[in-house]
Amino acid sequence: MDLLVEGKGSFVGKHQGRVRVTREQKTVMEVPLIHLQTILVLDRGVSISSDVVQTCSEEGIPIHFLDGRGNALASLYSAGLTGTVLTRRAQLLAYENSTGIAVAKACVRGKLENQANLLRYMAKYRKETDPALHEELMLVALEMRDYLHELEMLQGEKIEQIREQMLSVEGRAAQRYWAMIARIIPADLVWPGRETRGAIDLFNSALNYGYGILYSQIEQAIVLAGLDPYAGFLHADRPGKPSLVLDLIEEFRQTVVDRSIIGLVNKRVLLKQQEDGLLDEPTRHKIVEKIRERLESSELYEKKRQALRLIMQQQARHLALFLRGERESYEPLVAGW
Repeated sequence: MDLLVEGKGSFVGKHQGRVRVTREQKTVMEVPLIHLQTILVLDRGVSISSDVVQTCSEEGIPIHFLDGRGNALASLYSAGLTGTVLTRRAQLLAYENSTGIAVAKACVRGKLENQANLLRYMAKYRKETDPALHEELMLVALEMRDYLHELEMLQGEKIEQIREQMLSVEGRAAQRYWAMIARIIPADLVWPGRETRGAIDLFNSALNYGYGILYSQIEQAIVLAGLDPYAGFLHADRPGKPSLVLDLIEEFRQTVVDRSIIGLVNKRVLLKQQEDGLLDEPTRHKIVEKIRERLESSELYEKKRQALRLIMQQQARHLALFLRGERESYEPLVAGW
């Protein structure tokens, strides 16, 4: 299980094979180390003992720190996980040849196909109640094929030569996708359209917080696979920008986060913001629980159903194998509908 730590003044300590969270000298939660997968620190003013850090490092349990908007601030891993030299050399070399292009195309292809499938998933529940919207959703899902064809036609010797065209395809497809999402969610949300950093409306804030949780899971999968989170292909290199995390997250956004948050708002689950625009603590907890629940749900993968959390790890390993030349191709996860 994951351990979620919220509330200023919380202390995370170790006690007889368990990680214990206390606040105001009262035990809030205890988790046996044998069952612990991840620690997520979701608030400021949280203290962690050096014993917990050392034990988590020895047991391979990452500790992730997120801010109030769900943005990843830092992660703690065992130092030994960064010692995978052969994989990282191959990853850096791939940027200069067609291997990098293949990875970038796979990331965009996965995103487009999953956008189309989520629209089909939403459409099937409206076939009887709103036939016109059902037809429009299905048509836009079909339209994604045009963007996929345009993507496959892009040619170059290295990713820098076609990155802008690739991002253009991704951006135009996203505009069509989010325009249809606006038709699905409740009108009283008064959604202004998709906004990332600085978003102050409820729906965008919930999406961004969900992406932050997913981000930490993707980063974990990448590090465990021996890859460098900062050496991506589709997203350009910038200081402090984890480009590969942003690449690999694309094929999971719709399946894990979009579907979860749309489900919450359409079921009228109470989500609230504080006066400063940040999601309040109960809302953040609901989103974390919903994303965790979705990560434990299964999808058909390699001819059998597996939890999405495990699929992420497998995808990161497949990417490492492809970059090292030990796998013929890298294929993104395309979820069912």
